[in-house]
Amino acid sequence: MRSTVIKQMLEDLPEPSEGEEQQDPVPLMDRSCNSKILEKVIEYLTKHQEFDTSSTPQEDKDAWDKKYVEVEDEDLFNLILAANFLDVKDLLDLTCKTVAEYIKQCKTPEEIRQRFNIPNDFTPEEEEEVRKENAW
Repeated sequence: MRSTVIKQMLEDLPEPSEGEEQQDPVPLMDRSCNSKILEKVIEYLTKHQEFDTSSTPQEDKDAWDKKYVEVEDEDLFNLILAANFLDVKDLLDLTCKTVAEYIKQCKTPEEIRQRFNIPNDFTPEEEEEVRKENAW
């Protein structure tokens, strides 16, 4: 199982009595993880389980992963949070790598701010001071 958190939760659930269904809910996330994100995580886990049990070429796996992370920024960041919370290391690595690649495509701090809708909270004087301190 790729998620150690889910594995531990399932192991900790009490066994239902004979003929009785499991009634206790499994708390996976706080309210920041909506059903859309949880479905995406399950999609990832299901597909990678298929990859593990088949002889899928690495190129096909990489292509699927690349397409999987082609989502809106908000969804990508929520996938990072969910992967971190659920301890799905492969998904966390994939999503963080995607954000890192987006940042590498930017040439300036202004481009990074624009790309990720980050407001510039520096005054012009503070920004100039930071530029001088970090000149290279």
